[in-house]
Amino acid sequence: MGDTIHFIVVFLIIASAVFYFYFKTRQFRTRLVFPIRKKMYASMAGASLGGLLFFFGINQLILFDGTITYVVAAIFIALGAYVGTFNYRAFKHYKRFVDEETELNEN
Repeated sequence: MGDTIHFIVVFLIIASAVFYFYFKTRQFRTRLVFPIRKKMYASMAGASLGGLLFFFGINQLILFDGTITYVVAAIFIALGAYVGTFNYRAFKHYKRFVDEETELNEN
């Protein structure tokens, strides 16, 4: 049972890292005439980074025992949850304006 959970958490860490690099690449490759879209991709990358921190903290709890491990893992989990939540809300905010920005820049 413990190996299965560890495998799932490691998979989620790797998936979060892949999504982070994907959205950062999308952010850098977006043209300058689309600043809202760049911010949207930056917030999506930040949400992925928050997920990476969160799952890394959980992974540390699974692998190691000890008071210091619990403190460090709690910091990673709390920071990951905060960063992920903040950037997800920013993504939802910017997503509303992407279609309008596209229409304005088509002409």
